[in-house]
Amino acid sequence: MNLLVLTATEDGGFHAPSISEFFPEVVLFEGTPFAINRIMLVRFIAVAALLLVFWLGTRRMRVIPGRFQSIVEMGLDFVRVNIAEDLLGKKDGKRFLPILTTMFFMILFMNLTGVIPGLNIAGTSVIGVPLVLAIVSYVTFIYAGIKKSPKNFFKNSLFPSGVPIFVLPIVALIELISTFILRPVTLTLRLLMNMIVGHLLLVLFFSATHFFLFTLGGAWTVLAAGSLAFGFAFTLFEILVAILQAYVFTLLTAVYIQLAVAEEH
Repeated sequence: MNLLVLTATEDGGFHAPSISEFFPEVVLFEGTPFAINRIMLVRFIAVAALLLVFWLGTRRMRVIPGRFQSIVEMGLDFVRVNIAEDLLGKKDGKRFLPILTTMFFMILFMNLTGVIPGLNIAGTSVIGVPLVLAIVSYVTFIYAGIKKSPKNFFKNSLFPSGVPIFVLPIVALIELISTFILRPVTLTLRLLMNMIVGHLLLVLFFSATHFFLFTLGGAWTVLAAGSLAFGFAFTLFEILVAILQAYVFTLLTAVYIQLAVAEEH
């Protein structure tokens, strides 16, 4: 199902993109637990591309790096300096750098598939991947807190010091919901909804271009030019969103870890 979908049906009507696009038909192993649809294939391609990029960038490491090695190192340094060490310090930043780096580049590559011709849908636009990554983030946060303070982590998280005792039950309930329930939910939904909305907007603009140009024709070609321009503009915006969402998800994970290893725990 390409981004430039055929929207002119037999009755000549225009049909806007719908949520059904995120539930494509099975293309391999139908009827088995290993059924694969188009979105799963996109995810496999994104992971393969990620592994290929890092293999090519690190297979022949040099003291004076070449152009491709430099690009890979810049990406790694960005996560290390601007996320891991900036929030967690050198010691804890080094401890959690592998998981933060993996998270950032996995999300980035899967987000960018949404603007690649022939793929045209983000691997993170269906809840599976965002949910798994949110669970990994959540488990890492809990692990970091328990590792830092096995006896006091949950107590300090639910019962902050300095709170009057008569409001402590209310504060504890709020902390339980916000810290241990809503965090993985908000991480999942933030990434998922951004990718869904971005895809729907791109399909809308480009399919409208197809409809105005090839179905209506004539003076409607002017609108086709306008929708095409908006489509390209939103493609650039979607690239920015893809990068930003990878950064925000990884940054929030680092923030949660930082809160877990804070001295009061």
